[in-house]
Amino acid sequence: MYRIIRTGEGGTVKQNCVTLEGTGQELEYLTFPSFEKSGMVEHLVTTRLGGVSEGELATMNLSFTRGDREENVLENYRRIGRVLGCRPADMVASHQTHTVNIRRVTAADRGKGIVSPRDYENVDGLMTDELGIALVTYYADCVPLLFLDPVHHAIGLAHSGWKGTVGRMGENMVAAMAETYGSRPADMVAAIGPSICRECYEVGEEVAERFWQLFGGRESCGGIVVQGKTEGKYQLDLWLANRRILEEAGIPGGSISVTDICTCHNSSYLFSHRGSKGHRGNLGVFLMLRTLLRNSS
Repeated sequence: MYRIIRTGEGGTVKQNCVTLEGTGQELEYLTFPSFEKSGMVEHLVTTRLGGVSEGELATMNLSFTRGDREENVLENYRRIGRVLGCRPADMVASHQTHTVNIRRVTAADRGKGIVSPRDYENVDGLMTDELGIALVTYYADCVPLLFLDPVHHAIGLAHSGWKGTVGRMGENMVAAMAETYGSRPADMVAAIGPSICRECYEVGEEVAERFWQLFGGRESCGGIVVQGKTEGKYQLDLWLANRRILEEAGIPGGSISVTDICTCHNSSYLFSHRGSKGHRGNLGVFLMLRTLLRNSS
């Protein structure tokens, strides 16, 4: 398997590799043990390995809008479906524009954004309580947020860049699942997925100021925003910011898994906008309630 550069922050992300029958290729993906332990979901974060896309999109590109051949992208979805145990027609894609809008997904949405057109837009979060529907969101440095309510059998998946984080996307998802499914934050399991780390994420003062306001001032930011390497620049920790938002929304700290894998540090393994200067495809995060529960012991 590819040798990942880890940040040493103690994250809990598991690396997996499967050989795809009939292709001889190995497909590598990442998972969270806390979600696997539930026995209720299938989930994964894609890497760049195991697909058929070429060039700067090599190989597991999941975006139809980065100049890839449509058939390449569809084949990549089919390969992911073989790992998850579903078809592209069972997947539902977000339409990400850095909002905090969340859509309730039902069986009527199957295939939208993958094999059929979407009839919605400006949706950065998806949630469902229906079995066998794979929620799909996309990344190339921004933060994936995964949610599971094991009591009410509901899941949520959200894209949270700096704008979504300032908008408290994590809190919005907790509130939406509470209103729609009766979810209690104390029961929920959450994960903060592979994305850009603080060392790699330099921002200007205007972005830093939004985070100071969000968390009650510079002194209250507690490492979320630190002085950058040059005057007027700052380093932003989206992992820590999202963890704090999830805890403030009521999810216990012990139920939140935080990545230790930076997309920019690992731009040969994970698509990174900053690491590639924009020459990249998109990673996908997939989350699905299993049609059959497995033993979680």
